[in-house]
Amino acid sequence: MSRHRSIARFLVAALLAQGGGHAGAQDPPYDVRPEVAPPYYRVRYEASTEAGGLIFPVTFTAWIPEGVDRIRGAIVHQHGCGEGSCKSGLTGAFDLHWQALARKHSCALVAPSYEQPEKADCQMWCDPRNGSGQAFVRALGDLGQSAGHPELAAVPWALWGHSGGGHWAGGMALVHPERVVAAWLRSGVPLFAADEKRPGIKPHTLCDETLSVPIMCNPGTQEGFTVTDGRFKIVWPANKAFFQHVRSKGGLIGVAIDPLTAHECGNQRYLAIPWLDACLASRLPTDGGTALRPMPAEAAWLAPIEGGEAVAAADHSGDPLAAGWLPNEAVARKWMEYVKDSAVTDDSPPPTPTNLRIRRGSQAVLTWTATADPESGLAGFIVERDGKRLPNQPAAGKNPHGRAVFQGLQYSDTPIYPLVPFEFTDPTAKPGTRHRYRIIAVNTLGRESPPSKPAVTE
Repeated sequence: MSRHRSIARFLVAALLAQGGGHAGAQDPPYDVRPEVAPPYYRVRYEASTEAGGLIFPVTFTAWIPEGVDRIRGAIVHQHGCGEGSCKSGLTGAFDLHWQALARKHSCALVAPSYEQPEKADCQMWCDPRNGSGQAFVRALGDLGQSAGHPELAAVPWALWGHSGGGHWAGGMALVHPERVVAAWLRSGVPLFAADEKRPGIKPHTLCDETLSVPIMCNPGTQEGFTVTDGRFKIVWPANKAFFQHVRSKGGLIGVAIDPLTAHECGNQRYLAIPWLDACLASRLPTDGGTALRPMPAEAAWLAPIEGGEAVAAADHSGDPLAAGWLPNEAVARKWMEYVKDSAVTDDSPPPTPTNLRIRRGSQAVLTWTATADPESGLAGFIVERDGKRLPNQPAAGKNPHGRAVFQGLQYSDTPIYPLVPFEFTDPTAKPGTRHRYRIIAVNTLGRESPPSKPAVTE
């Protein structure tokens, strides 16, 4: 058995399946999900009974930036394998940080949720050729019609995927390279070698068109790099083999090893979002068409795949096809911070909250609107009353796998349900007393926004 075939076999065993066959469609736990109303849209398909169709039910939720005349692309946040990860996809489109990236580029944010029973074979959706790719394309058309943006059916895709979702995102880049702006593969890569013991796993073929698609492999260091045993020990060897396969042919592929994690997503979004931002800025069509632009070769930087110092491609002295590709200097500098300790820096403050309102009853209840810092997200808010900051702030952000985030983060990098509202009840407001409030947003690095416009109790 070849080395690549061995990697393929063990990667599937570790990441993509837990044995057993399809147990049929189910409602719980996929029936507990946020309600949708514009700018959110949802479509759900039952399991297909046609040959080659998707054997699991699936829900697609999309967020459309308000006030956009024409959608330029779709940013896809794809969960991983297993019932818990699949369920987490139901909140993916509600992520304020990913929405900030989508808003910047006039893109829809799309989050699938495949209703995979816990013991079913994840390969039946995470390989897009098993019906999920077809369902995704269908969903974009239906969501676009619902949102009044029929162009969504034809726009390019920027793909992010975790674990089996990385397998799916990479597979889409291999099957539909003409549609993929870029693909970020967190802890999972597509298979490109036949698996002798799993005949249902079909090898992918690397075509010339895929070589122009930016791809980033993002394994955790404890997935076979510094920790070489355990369930996920094959992830790093699989990522390295996939990188070498694509890069040796001139593909625009890099590696960013998360220095702190195993299979959980950690702080990867603080590099993934700037990386996708750079790719979107360079590749999205600017003329209202659908043809992707090439990445500018003169801006590229190169970096050792196991970490260290990145340099401009023109200054690289070694074999360029043994080094990881990075789109530009700004991303390269963030890459160097990330692979060192995942502490990606950012000097920008978050946007100022707006629409502060007060509902006065027995207590003062504050509501407002906020958007995330595109670089560093949103950690929480400071409530200022009569010029002084209250000690009791709105719910603190949660994230057991990395920086605290206002919405909280699940294992597959999606918000916790129920979603945290922009709301604060002041337990110490004095009845009948006129108070003046302001709200300050705080990003995940502790940087504060300018205060909101004040609101005064009557």
